[in-house]
Amino acid sequence: MRSYRALFRTPEFTPFLLSFAAFAAAQTIGGLALGMLVFRATGSPLLSAVSMFGPQLAQLLGATFLLSGADRLPPRAILSGLALAFAAGTAVLALPGLPVWAVFAVVLLQGLVASLGGGVRGGLLNEILPKDGYVLGRSVFNMLWGLVQMAGFATGGALLALLSPRTCLLLAAALYVLSALVTRLGLTARPPRSLGRPSLSATWRTNALLWSSRPRRLTYLGLWVPNGLVVGSDSLYVPYAPQAAGTLYACGALGMFVGDMAVGRLVPPAVRLRLATPLRLLLAAPYLFFVLRPGVALSAVAATVASVGFAASLVLQERLMSLTPDDLAGQALGLHATGMAALQGVGAALAGTLAQLTAPATAMTLMAAGSITVTLTLAALGRHEERQPAVPGTHPGVLSEPAATD
Repeated sequence: MRSYRALFRTPEFTPFLLSFAAFAAAQTIGGLALGMLVFRATGSPLLSAVSMFGPQLAQLLGATFLLSGADRLPPRAILSGLALAFAAGTAVLALPGLPVWAVFAVVLLQGLVASLGGGVRGGLLNEILPKDGYVLGRSVFNMLWGLVQMAGFATGGALLALLSPRTCLLLAAALYVLSALVTRLGLTARPPRSLGRPSLSATWRTNALLWSSRPRRLTYLGLWVPNGLVVGSDSLYVPYAPQAAGTLYACGALGMFVGDMAVGRLVPPAVRLRLATPLRLLLAAPYLFFVLRPGVALSAVAATVASVGFAASLVLQERLMSLTPDDLAGQALGLHATGMAALQGVGAALAGTLAQLTAPATAMTLMAAGSITVTLTLAALGRHEERQPAVPGTHPGVLSEPAATD
């Protein structure tokens, strides 16, 4: 499948995208509003960054206990329930006089329930599309995320100039409800992909199995760590340029859209496989110049160029799927999504701490330097792995045994 026309003719693909678009718009507008609300209340770059990206960090805990449900629960019911849970939590965040500790308690709970979302969506997309349409479909999914972020941050910035952050949070809650409705009405009820009930032991056992091969470990680390460190830089837009944060986030989303469109639609598969390292270096390099404290215009250009590098995730996800059996696709993608989200939360916390000790611009540069170091290290380890002989009769990185079921 190489055309967008064939892709959008696939049954259920369009409502799948629309439900995600509403959910993503709610996250974008709500996250910006919450970050601004906490920054105004505390004046702390650390707390502002963690309030926006804290749910991602909490997803790591959720993945430890809940992730087996990505393949063992009906996807439509789970996605509808997640959207309604986020609607309720966001409405609570909009309550006047809510103390900061209560804000972070709600953020933690949202992160826990969100840990299922990435795996369920990834596994469902894998079911909706044929094998040869996954990369193109995933690129459209990522492009939509970029477009929604672009529009959401621009709209959120404009709304925050006219309305209070709490009113913007209520708008985000309404968008979550819309996402739940589109999911319920537009998608078919499907049975779980795997047998057995979700459990802590099933989650741990399958996560251990997924983590057991070195090629897959390197792929996961490449998806998580460089990305998470750069998102730490992104999380400082509010303290770096409070009046232009929405513009910087929108420009970053534009760059991500361009990168995913180019890699998913225009780059041949044989070339695409070689782009993982160059794209991850591009993701971090422009932030090295933030130590010079560029103005808003140059910062916007740097954010746009850097975010093209987020397309590295598309290349690495394709590799991950080639190393994973179909009946574990949901949990494999869920582990990726929660690990990436957790590292983004860690990146935001680390960047916020560095900004408290130095300055936002300095912290952004340090995070970028760390991302480049990790990318180069993983590239060297990957080259060493390619030189190792494979065990006869096996394919490197593919699971050698099925996951046990409860």
